[in-house]
Amino acid sequence: MSMLTPPGLGGKYRIRGDRYPRMRRPRRRGRVLAVALSGAAALAVLGWGTLQLVDIFSADAPAKATDPGNAKAADCASPAAAVRPGARGSAHLPKPGDVTVNVLNATSRTGLARDTADELEKRGFTVGKVANAPAGLAKEIKGTGVLIGAPGAENTARLKTLATQLKGEEIRYDERDGDALDLVLGEKFTELTEEKAATAALAGPAAPRPSASTPHDPTTC
Repeated sequence: MSMLTPPGLGGKYRIRGDRYPRMRRPRRRGRVLAVALSGAAALAVLGWGTLQLVDIFSADAPAKATDPGNAKAADCASPAAAVRPGARGSAHLPKPGDVTVNVLNATSRTGLARDTADELEKRGFTVGKVANAPAGLAKEIKGTGVLIGAPGAENTARLKTLATQLKGEEIRYDERDGDALDLVLGEKFTELTEEKAATAALAGPAAPRPSASTPHDPTTC
């Protein structure tokens, strides 16, 4: 036994040589590793659950109206939506021969109603009465002219056909018998719209023809 060994001690506590043994705590590497693995597994489960929730809510959410692709598909599915309501160039407007017009002069210029009625007849319209406008109505006409007809979809379409012949017109509705329209000429009226421009407005915009050499793009109408 070494001289450094205290009395009564021996065995594994026996000191050999001239150094004392160091009492170290056993390392707990296994516990640290287990804690690290548990944390990583918890994070993985949390991330997977988040992705599942995002997928569920994304599938249920409606397509946004601002999506250019959805807007394009909606326009293609409903061609009528591309036509502005009340547009003069609609292909569904009645023909001039289906429109009967009473031409009334609300100005002090003599012969204005007759000259205008003759021009409308040349363009295919059916002319009814040609006269001066009633005194009360004449005072109300401040612009180019006023188109008047009975309410209803058919008369509205006829008014739009007549409106292609006059710039700066005002459209009104009143209760009347029959489907004849009134064209009341105002002080600012000089002449009807140029015939070529009026005819083009009645025909509507021509649809472009697809080129035979150009492949069809499924993203277009």
